[in-house]
Amino acid sequence: FSGLLGTVYRRGNLTFTRDGNGLISPVGNRISLFDLKNNKCETFPLATRHNIVCVGLSPDGGLAILVDEEGAALLVSLIGKAVIHQFHFHKPVHSVSFSPDGKKFVITKDNVALMYHAPGKKREFNAFVLDKTYYGPYDETTCIDWTDDSKCFAVGSKDMSTWVFGAERWANLIYYSLGGHKDVIVACFFEENSLDLYTVSQDGALCVWQCDTELDGLKPMPPKEARQKNKIKEDEEFFEEPKGEEIRGKANPSEQEVREKVKYSRVAKYFFNKEGDFNNLTSAAYHKKTHLLVTGFASGIFHLHELPDFNLIHSLSISDQRIASISINSTGDWIAFGCSGFGQLLVWEWQSESYVLKQQGHFNSMVSLAYSPDGQYIVTGGEDGKVKVWNTSSSFCFVTFTDHTSGITAVTFTSSGYVILSASLDGTVRAFDLHRYRNFRTFTSPRPSQFSCLAVDSSGEIVSAGSQDSFEIFIWSMQSGRLLDVLSGHEGPISSLSFNPMKCVLASASWDKTVKLWDMLDSWRTKETLVLNSDVLVVAFRPDGKELAVASLNGQITFWDHENAVQTGSIEGRHDLQMGRKELDKITAKQAAKGKSFTTLCYSADGQSILAGGLSKFVCIYNVKEQILMKKFEISCNFSLDAMEEYLDRRKMTEFGSMALIDEGAGDEDGVAIPLPGVKTGDMSSRHFKPEIRVTCLRFSPTGRSWAATTTEGLLIYSLDSGMIFDPFELDIDVTPSNIRKTLHQKEYTMAIVMALKLNEKKLIQEVIEAVPGNEVDVVCSSLPDVYVEKVLEFLASAFEISCHLEFYLIWTHKLLMLHGQKLKTRSQKLLPVIQFLQKSIQRHFEDVSKLCEWNIYNIKYALAISQQRGMKRLAETSADEEDLESDSDYLM
Repeated sequence: FSGLLGTVYRRGNLTFTRDGNGLISPVGNRISLFDLKNNKCETFPLATRHNIVCVGLSPDGGLAILVDEEGAALLVSLIGKAVIHQFHFHKPVHSVSFSPDGKKFVITKDNVALMYHAPGKKREFNAFVLDKTYYGPYDETTCIDWTDDSKCFAVGSKDMSTWVFGAERWANLIYYSLGGHKDVIVACFFEENSLDLYTVSQDGALCVWQCDTELDGLKPMPPKEARQKNKIKEDEEFFEEPKGEEIRGKANPSEQEVREKVKYSRVAKYFFNKEGDFNNLTSAAYHKKTHLLVTGFASGIFHLHELPDFNLIHSLSISDQRIASISINSTGDWIAFGCSGFGQLLVWEWQSESYVLKQQGHFNSMVSLAYSPDGQYIVTGGEDGKVKVWNTSSSFCFVTFTDHTSGITAVTFTSSGYVILSASLDGTVRAFDLHRYRNFRTFTSPRPSQFSCLAVDSSGEIVSAGSQDSFEIFIWSMQSGRLLDVLSGHEGPISSLSFNPMKCVLASASWDKTVKLWDMLDSWRTKETLVLNSDVLVVAFRPDGKELAVASLNGQITFWDHENAVQTGSIEGRHDLQMGRKELDKITAKQAAKGKSFTTLCYSADGQSILAGGLSKFVCIYNVKEQILMKKFEISCNFSLDAMEEYLDRRKMTEFGSMALIDEGAGDEDGVAIPLPGVKTGDMSSRHFKPEIRVTCLRFSPTGRSWAATTTEGLLIYSLDSGMIFDPFELDIDVTPSNIRKTLHQKEYTMAIVMALKLNEKKLIQEVIEAVPGNEVDVVCSSLPDVYVEKVLEFLASAFEISCHLEFYLIWTHKLLMLHGQKLKTRSQKLLPVIQFLQKSIQRHFEDVSKLCEWNIYNIKYALAISQQRGMKRLAETSADEEDLESDSDYLM
C-alpha cells in the first residue's frame, strides 16, 4: 500500500503536529498526514477495523492513539508509522487527550472519564494502565481539556454540565461541577496557566468562569488520607477490567464539603449570532497564547473571537455543510476545518485571510480513473459529476472540472497527456485542456443518449463512446468535433470499449454476449465478432495489442487472439473474487459469490499479468501465460462498510427480521429527526447508511511501478517503491561492500558499479555512482555491459525522485541513452516501464525548474526596469541641476 488519494477527510477530529507544519486527518479507517510546508500528503500503511472517530497526539509528537467507532484503539508510532499496541475500551469513545507533560491521557466514554498512564515514559508490560475512573456527569461526556501544568482537567457532558477534576489528589479540589448552559457542551478550555475556564454549548452560548485559586494554590492531600483513599478493593483483580481508583463527583455537595475548597464564579455569558434552528454550534477550538476562539456551525459558518472580551475578528462561510472539526496549530497562524458532509478539508491563515490548503474529495463514490502517459497524474470521475486531476507525487488534487450535469461513467487521457476526456450520463463527452484548464470540446449524439463507456485511439484523433440505451457506438473527430459515424450492430447496452494500442481497431463489449472488433480505417465495418457464453462486462487489450482479455457475467476471464478470432485461454475467477455478505443477506459469502463476476480489468505494463476487480474487497492479479492467481489484495478491512462479513451473524437476527434494519443513533450528530425503523428509502443524507465495498476501476501505471484502484474507500495506490527489497543479481562470494569500496578506491569505476549492482543495495549503488568523476562518466557508460544498463537506468529513475544532484544524474542518463540507444530500442517493449518511470521523474523536475527560471527572469527584468527608471531619474535630476547652474551664472554676468 502506497497511498490514498481522492478522500481527504471523513469524520473525527483534526490534529496539528507539534511543529504546526503538519495536519493529521482521519480518512475512514486510516489517517493521512498533510505536510503543509512541502505540499505533500502521506497515508499511513495501517488501519483500524472501523472508521476512526478520535485521534489523540502525544505532546512530543511521537505517538498517537486512534480510536474507532466500536471503541477499539491503536497506539501508533508516527515516526516508524507502525502499530505498537492494540486495546479495546468496549464502548464508543467520544474524545481522547494527552496531558501536556505526556505522563497521562484521558478518554471519555458513556458518562465517565478514564485516566491512563501514558505509554512510552517508562517500561511496562501493558501499554495502557488505568489510573483513575472519574464519575460525575449523568449523560455522555463530550470533550476534554487540560491545564498547562497537567494538574487538572475539565470534562464537558451532554447533561449541560462541565466538571473540573484533579489529575492528582488535591485537598482543596477533587471535583467541581459547573452549570449555566441550556444545551450540550461542545467544548471547554482552560485559560493559559490558570484554572479559569471557558465553556461553549451547542445552542451558541459561551460562559466565562473565574476561579478564586491559582494553579500554585492547589494543596496536596495529606499522605495518611491519600493512602486510605487509594486503597483499592482486594477482590478487584478478579474483575475483567480493573477500575483503578474511583472518584465520584456530586453535583450538589454539602456546605461542609465545599468549605475551604476551590470556588468558581461565572463572570460573563455571551451568545453567538443565531440564524434559525439549524445553526447549531458544532465544533470549537481555542489557542491559549493568542486568546483566539474559533467556532464552527451546522450552516458552514465559522467565527473568530478574541477572549475574554468576546471581540469578533472574522465571520466567514466555508459551505452550507456542518463543520465537524476545528484545530489550531501551535503558533496560532493556521486554522484547519473539516466538513464531513462534502469530505472537505481547509487550512486557513486568518491573519493574511488566505488558504494554505483547500482540498475536497468526490462527494459520491468514484467510478473511473486513468493515468497520464508519464504516470505523473491521475484523473478520476465520480457519481457527483466532477472530474478531478491528482498529482501522484504530492497526492493533492490541483484542478476540478464541474461542467457535467450528471454522473461520470468513464475518463481517459489522450496520448499527449494534456487532454482529458470524460463520458457522462448527461449525454455528453467532454474534452478538457490541461494547459488552460477549460472544457474546449463537447461531443454529443444526434439523439440524447446516456454514455456508459469511452475510448480514444493511440493518436488521440478518434473518440468513441458507447450508449447504454440506444445500443450504439458514436465516433467523433477530436480535431473538428464532428460526429463521423454511428456503429450499430449490438443488441444490448454497450458495457466497455477499448482501442488496440498498435492498430486502429476498436473492441466493443455488450450485454448481448458478443465482442465486436471494428476496423476504423476500413469503411467502419465490423472486422470480427467474438461470441461468448454470457453477458460481456469489460474488454482490455494487452499493451502490445496482440491479445484481448474479456470478462463476462459468469465470472470467467477469457483471452483471445483477435487476429484469428481464437480463444487462447480462460481463468475461472469467481471463487477468487470472494464476495462479502451484506447485512441483510440471508446467505453466506460463499453462496453469494456464485453469481458474481469481475467488472474491471487491466493489463500490467509488461503485459505478463492482469489485474481484476469487482463488487468485492479483493483485487486479484493473475499470470496470463500460466493462468494462475499470483496474489490477492484485500483493499480494505473497514467493517463500517457493507459486504465485509463472511458468515451470517445470528445475534443480529430476530423474529421480526435483521437488526440492521433499525437505524440506531441516526442523526445524533447532525440533529436530524429519526425516521421510522426499517425505512431504507428516502433522503440518504439524513440517514445512517453503510456504503458497500466495491472496486469500480483498476489501472496500471505506465511506469510499471504502481497500480491504482477506485474503491468505496477512495483512490488507493499500491506501489513497488515503498520499501527496500534485497534482490541480489548474479551474486558472487567476492562481492562484498568492503571489496566494492576497495575497487572504487583503485578507480576501477565500471567494475565497482557492476559489483554494486550485483549486491543490489540502493545506498551502495548511490555511493559508487556519485563517486565517479564527471569527466569519467562517458568512459564508464561506454564500458558498461548491456545487462547492467537497464539496472542503472532503473536506479537513475528512482534517484531523481529524492536526489538533489540533478545535473550529475542527467549527464548519466544522457550518456547511457546516447551510447546504448540502438540496443535499448530492440528491447523497447520490455524497457518501456523503466523509460516511462525515468521520463516521469525528469518531467517533474523540468516543470519545477522551468517555473523557478521563469520567476527569476521576471525578477531580473523587474530589477532592471527599476534600475533604468532610477538612472533616468538621476539623469533628469543632474541635467536640471546643470540648467540651474547655467541660469545662475548668466544672472551673475
